[in-house]
Parts: sequence; structure tokens; C-alpha cells
Amino acid sequence: MRKKISMIFLWLLCAPIFVLAQTTVTGTVTDADFGTPLPGASIVIKGTTTGVTTDFDGNYSIEAETGSILIFSYIGLKSKEVTVTTNTINVALESDVSQLEEVVVIGYGTTTKKDATGAVQLLTAEDLNKGAITTADQMITGKSAGVRVVNNGGDPDAGINIRIRGGSSLNANNSPLIVIDGIPLSNQNPAGQANPLTLINPNDIESFSVLKDASSTAIYGSRASNGVIIITTKSGTKGAPQFNFSSNVQVGTLSNQIDIFDSAEYVDFIQNTYPDSAGLLGLNGTIYDTNWQEEIYRTSYTVNNNLTARANLFNKIPIRASFGHSEIAGILKESQLDRYTASLNIAPEFFDQHLKVTINAKGIATEKDQPDGGAIGSALAANPTLPIYDPQGGIFGGFYQITDDQGIVGPANPLALLKQRERNEDADRFIGSAELRYKIHGFEELTAVVNTGIDYSESTINEYFLPSAVAAYTVFDGLPIFNNFSPNYGENQIKRDHLLDAYLNYAKDFEGAINRLDVQAGYAYQNFTTQGTTFPTTTENGFRESQQPFKYYTELNLQSFFARANLTLYDSFLFTASVRADASSLFSEDDRWGYFPAAALAWKLDEEQFLENTNWIDQLKLRLGWGLTGQQDITGPVGYFPYTALYDDGDPTVGYIFGNQVVTTYRANAFNPDLTWEKTSTYNIGVDFNFFSNRLSGSVDGYIRNTTDLLAEVPQSEGALRNRFVSNVGETESKGFEAALQFRPIQTEDFNLELNANAAFNETYITDLDNITQFSSGGGIGRGTGVNIGQTAVGERNRTFWLYEQVYDANGSAIEDAFVDQNGDGVISDADRRFIPFEPKWTYGFGTFVQYKNLDFTANLRGQLGGKVYNANLLNRGYSLAAIPQTDSGFITNTLDLYNNGQYNGFSDIPSDNQALSDFYLSDASFLRLDNITIGYNLKPFEDKKLALRIYGSANNLFVITDYDGLDPENFDGIESAPYARPRTYTLGLNVDF
Repeated sequence: MRKKISMIFLWLLCAPIFVLAQTTVTGTVTDADFGTPLPGASIVIKGTTTGVTTDFDGNYSIEAETGSILIFSYIGLKSKEVTVTTNTINVALESDVSQLEEVVVIGYGTTTKKDATGAVQLLTAEDLNKGAITTADQMITGKSAGVRVVNNGGDPDAGINIRIRGGSSLNANNSPLIVIDGIPLSNQNPAGQANPLTLINPNDIESFSVLKDASSTAIYGSRASNGVIIITTKSGTKGAPQFNFSSNVQVGTLSNQIDIFDSAEYVDFIQNTYPDSAGLLGLNGTIYDTNWQEEIYRTSYTVNNNLTARANLFNKIPIRASFGHSEIAGILKESQLDRYTASLNIAPEFFDQHLKVTINAKGIATEKDQPDGGAIGSALAANPTLPIYDPQGGIFGGFYQITDDQGIVGPANPLALLKQRERNEDADRFIGSAELRYKIHGFEELTAVVNTGIDYSESTINEYFLPSAVAAYTVFDGLPIFNNFSPNYGENQIKRDHLLDAYLNYAKDFEGAINRLDVQAGYAYQNFTTQGTTFPTTTENGFRESQQPFKYYTELNLQSFFARANLTLYDSFLFTASVRADASSLFSEDDRWGYFPAAALAWKLDEEQFLENTNWIDQLKLRLGWGLTGQQDITGPVGYFPYTALYDDGDPTVGYIFGNQVVTTYRANAFNPDLTWEKTSTYNIGVDFNFFSNRLSGSVDGYIRNTTDLLAEVPQSEGALRNRFVSNVGETESKGFEAALQFRPIQTEDFNLELNANAAFNETYITDLDNITQFSSGGGIGRGTGVNIGQTAVGERNRTFWLYEQVYDANGSAIEDAFVDQNGDGVISDADRRFIPFEPKWTYGFGTFVQYKNLDFTANLRGQLGGKVYNANLLNRGYSLAAIPQTDSGFITNTLDLYNNGQYNGFSDIPSDNQALSDFYLSDASFLRLDNITIGYNLKPFEDKKLALRIYGSANNLFVITDYDGLDPENFDGIESAPYARPRTYTLGLNVDF
């Protein structure tokens, strides 16, 4: 009893001391970069669950003991710990760039770079290309190992070809799946739109996540066999309002021309080689000096303006809104693209942060003037001694054009083709999604997610000729006619793509051997519909007349169930396993479902005890992965109902006569009821590393990929409804290697130097085609039907040309129609043709970033080793008689300038079809391109204000080092005929943050 009384007495004596040690701490939390208050910042007493958040003005008040530690934190900023020694503590939190960059978006969730088990690369603002950027694909060109991005020329809306690890199919779609804010895009573009990434504003993009191997892509199942590119756009802020205005002006010039005769050279060539045709030089005795290539091209310009606002409405609703406008005048005259974009991101949280609602909405409107691309070919063939405009005025709106009693003679006036045709291709597109993420009360480890989305577009195409257009002129029954009384072509289209994802996610951290478990399971629904009407015309009766409008409707439905589990053991071992079941409406009910599992293991070696004293290793991770993905997109070659017997309207010019009535017939479509999934299995091994306090980092990957049940358009047996149709045939095997490296040798407050490089090797061989040895795979070279050079064959690489090996004389000149007898049988036949791959095995890119105080410099280069380009211009314009028409038609045409010292150094007569199938026309396509350089200066004119300015200048496509003798060695399909030149572009820009 006495002891108890003594303890109570002692407690009463000490109580005032404890009470006096408790104090009220107040203060303000601000953003160190802008000096603005941070509403919603967290302040927690270390070692306890006691904490508060700041109010709208960044103020807080908390009861804490003297000597205790307060932890101040805010999303995206570095946390700070402060010991309580006074009643007032003001804290400024700094940006935590590494924290933001560490998050990698993957299928149906996120991970971190250090915890990723697959071959995944994150590209953020500092990694992306700078300068003349008008479409999203230009931001990642050459920046990711194994990702090849090739556009189809200098058109403002040039189509793009993106391949991750070379693609996996023969005739099915080989493009990667593109996901924008959780919305997987259709592989079909809106009518008239060649580049799907034209329809997103690059200024809105936060990051790209590139998923390369099957263990990371299999969660997307049927659409992920060629990799996945996930685009995440910028979001709102929980801090003070922020505004940004960016503007740049770009000017482009013609970087190169195809080497054809100029006027003086052409006169010399014709007079000395074909004097009988000298009378066709010039007009009425006057020799004109017309450079038709320069006449159709111009100095291009682009103006980009973007305004962005970020805020935290009512201290509860992070919001970001942006508006952008791009005016792009292409380097080819009359090419124009105007793009208007608007985006909205809202992400409020409810019920004590248990429910998060994320709404993304993007509106895009494009207005495009698409010129007549035939003008490029005409400019290469047109007589350079003729005038652009008719000295007598003429009948073609002032343009000069040769005619006779049959109509147009010779090449059409290239400039007239551009100026006298209008083709308007306009599209309005809306991409929107709403995600509800609910952390279940009382069971916070379990989260329910529902994501709905829509991709809706309306497109119109209208094409018509202006009065007196050269291209509209014809002679019918002796009567000259201008067929411009009605539109030449029209189309209206509506696309509706719907998405629904619903899944549960359980994530929990544990103590002990199992550190973390993250499990997901759910359902995905996608439906793609396209409907439209085309308005074709005909000139069969002389005058242009409208034909019966053609209505079309397509629908593709995909439904899936998926599950994934991530397990972390001993802080060192990471396991990932996933499975997806996909159903596609392209297959019959018996073959509709495909099942695609995947598994991966990662070992964080830097967490092991045997490396704990190795201070120079920040991260060292070994990855192993395997996965199976599927392919079903064969809509390009065979449409949307390839397994069903259907009938189409027959040829309207063919029918049966019943009395006085002509009845057209229906024709049966080819079909294959046994079509099923193409399957791709990939094994991947990789290493991620980060050494010397982040000064040296990178990754290395190797992979083997096997594709079975190939969906290929192959020859059919006699009596089939079509000569070729899609079947499941054969297998391919791909092998590859990728490496990416970042080196930061100098990192100081005033000076930073960074170097980056990536390289990739890939080759794909066709190992089996069932009972087929080889078949033609296109590759037209301007010689008409049947003269193609593309070939697919067992035992050869995918995407090859099939050509004879040219024989040369002692002086190194080609001997026409002389080829190597490969099999020695004394006869030159198809058996002597060789398979020559035209895709490069090696691609690479490298760059540098230098910063000195407020001044910075960036340079990026990229290229390829190997690959071939077939120069169809050399075939069709590189012989002497190309200048002289085969019939007496009263005109002459230009050719390649191979004339030297009175002799034409090409063939004299038109090459035979066999000569056209010679490797004489092949050139090495290796190149190194200086893609862009940028110099910028950052300044804050008012130290006590948050106004920040950045001024920069850049140059793109400065030079190309190559042995290729054509226009440009970067050619995705390997054949150059009349290419749209890529411009050299100079940019001056301004960014303002306030």
C-alpha cells in the first residue's frame, strides 16, 4: 500500500513536467520552387499515427512534444523531417523528380522501375526528343532500344510505322497496341487520317511506357503480341494554381532532291543523244529553265500555341485543362493541316480518400488539305525546258499543258495538279474515360476499379477539281471536256469505340519472408464500330457522273477475363504471373477463345547481403520472363467476317437480262471457317543496373520469340473463290538483343553533363509454312501487275526481296540481262534468284544533354546498320530512252542525270522485266541522321515571383550520312519511287510558367 501511494505521489510530481513538454506547433508549408502555399500537405509525428493536413493557405497546427520529429510530405515533393524546438516551423518542400520518374504505368496498374519484372521502359519529358515536334511519335523516335519508328515522308499527316522488336506476324497487324489514359486505340484510323498520333497534342503528354516482352504485355492479350505503348497525359495538381503558355514557330526547307537533269543539262543530253527529238525542247523556240521539284515544294511553316491551367478547386478537386492549336503548312505546296485540341483532367477524392474519380476528356478537330501526291512523280518526269504557265493563257487556267486530239499528252503539269484540285479531309474526335477507384471501407487492402471509355470520331472527305483543271480534262468522241461539274469523290464516316474494364485489386504489405502481395482479377470489353458512306463517280459516259453511294458497316468485338499476381519475397525476389482469356468476333464460336499466360521473376541483387558493402551499386536486378500473346487482327487483308460465308453486290456492269431489265448478281466472298488465334511465345532475360550514385544506369535484354499458327495471306487451291486468302500456316522465330545506357559523369549545381545511347539487334526467320515453300508478298516496282520483288519463303528472313545477282564487266559496269547462275545448270531461271532481306538488323540512337547554369544544349542522333532500298527511280528513270516516248506522242520526259562526258551511264533501252528483278537496283540503307539539336535558356526575371521563362531554338534533320544514292535511305517498305521529301526544320520557341 505504501509503495502504491509513493508511485502515485511521484506521478503527480512529474505530471506538470510532461504537460509543459507538450506544445502547439504552427506554421506554413510552401512549394520551394514557386513559394506558393501547399494545401493538403501532410504533417505527421514520426513514430505515431498522429497527424494533420494544411488548410487552403498552407497553414497547419499540431500538438507535439518538444524534441519530437515532424514529417512534412506532399505528393511529388521530397519529404522533410524537422525536430520540434520552437512553436513556429515553416517548411518549403522541394521537387522530387526521381519519385515522379520512378512510377511506370503498366497494364491495369502501375509499378516502379526498381520493381518491374518485365522489359519495360519509361520515357519522360527529359528523355523525349525536342524541337520540331508536331505528332507524338516524333517524341520517341530513336529513344527506345528495339523500337523502330519510320514515317512515310514529310507530309504533315504522314503515316507512321512503329515496330517493337520487329513485329511478330506476316500479314496480320504488326503495329503495337497504343493506350492513351487507359483507352486502347483501334488499329483503324478515322477516314482521311494517316497518322493516329496526329490526333493528340504532344504538349499534353506526361510520359510513354513501352512494354516490350510478353511477360509485361500478356495482360493485354490479343492486341499485345507486337508490344504496347502506354501514353499518360498530364494531370492536375493539389498545390497552388499553375499556368503555362508555350509557343513555337517552325520553318522547313527541302533537304534533298532526286538528281534529274536541269534545263541546260537536258538540252545538252537531248541534242547530243537524240537530235531527232530536239524539236521538242522548249516551246516555240524558247528554252525555259524550270526546276519542277523546286516548283512543287516550298518553305514550310508551323505555328504551335498551347495554354495550360492546373489547379486544386475548392482544395479538393485537382484539375488540368489545356487548349492547343497547330497550323502546319507542309513542304509540298497546298498541303495544310490545322489541329485544334482541348483536354480536361479531373481527379477528385471522396469519403476520406477512399473513392477516387478520374475523368479524362480530349477533343480534337483537324482540318486537312491533302494535295495530289501524283505531282511528285510528274515533277520527276516533266520536261524542264517547258514553261509552268502558258504564254498564250491557254485553256487550263493559265497553266501550260501539252494536249492532242486524244487529251493530255505526257506528264501532267505538276504545279497544276497541286493548285487545281481540292481534297479536304476533316475529322472531329473525342476520347474520354471515367475511372472509379474505390478502396473498400474496413478492408482497405481491396480496391474495386471500374473504367469506362469512348473513342468517337466523325470524318468527312470531299475532293473536287477546280474549273479548267488539267487533271479533269479529257476528250470524249472528239469533244474536249472538263470533268469538274460534280465532286470527284466524297466520304462520310462515324467511328464508335467503347471500352469497359472492371477489376478488383488486393495489395498488402507483410512482415517476414513475404513482403508484398498484389493481386488483380477482372473483365474487359471492347467494341469497335465503323459506319460510313462513300460517293464515287465515273466518267464512263464522258462527263463525270455520280454513282450509287456505297454504305459500309464494320464491327469488331473483343471480350476478356484477366488475372495477375505480384509477389515480393525477402525484399529481393519479385514474382509476376498473369493469364488472360480473349474472345474475338473475327473467329467462329469453336475457335473464338484464346488463352494467354505469362510469368516473370526478378532478383534484386543489390538487396543481398553479399553486396551490402558494395557502395557503388545502387541497383542491380536480374529479370527472367516468359509469356504467350495472341493475334487476331487480320481485317486489313480479309475484312471483319473472314470465317463466314457472305455475299456482296456484283459488278454493276455485269448482269442478266430479264425482258427489258438488267439484274446484277451477288458474288460469294471467300472465307475460312477454321481460322484461329496466331500465338507468340517470348522468352526474355534482362539486367537493370544503376551504379555510382545514379551516374551510370541502363538495361540489357536478350530474347527469343516464336510465333505459331501464323495468320498469312497465302495462295489457295484451284477452284477457290480467291487466289489468296488468310490461313493459319507455319511458324517464325525471332532473336534479338537490346541495350540502353545513361551516363551522367558530371552533376553539380551549375554544370550537368549526360550521355545516353541505345542499340538493338533483331532478325526474324520463317521456319515453316506448312505445305507452302514460298509465296509472293507484294513489292511493286512500277512495272505493272505481276512484276513484284517481295517474297516470303521458308528458311529465309521475313520481309525479303527475291532478285537475281547482277553480273558486271571488268570496268564495274552492269551487263544488261546478265546474272549469276547460282545453281550452275546453265539456265537463268527463278532458281537463280536470291533472297535479300531489306530490313536492318541493327538500329541505334544516342544523344547528349549539357547544362551550364541557365543554359542547356541537347543533341540526338539515330540510325541503322544494314537494310536495303530498291531504287525504282533508277529502274524507271535511269535509262537513256526514258526521255523518249515509246510511241510518237509529241513529248519527251526527264530522266535521272547519269550523263557525263557525252555518254549516258545507265542502260540505253528500257530494262527488261528480268533486269528489273536484279540486285543492281539495290543499295545499302545504312545511315546516321542528326535528328535534332536544341539550345535553350531558362530565366526567372523576378526572383520573388513564380514567373519562369524558357527560350529555345532547335534544328531537325540537319544531315544524313549514308552511301545510299537515292533521296532518303530511311524507307520502311524498302522501295523508293516518288517519295515525299522530309524537310530540314528550324524552330524558335518560348515557354512561360506563371
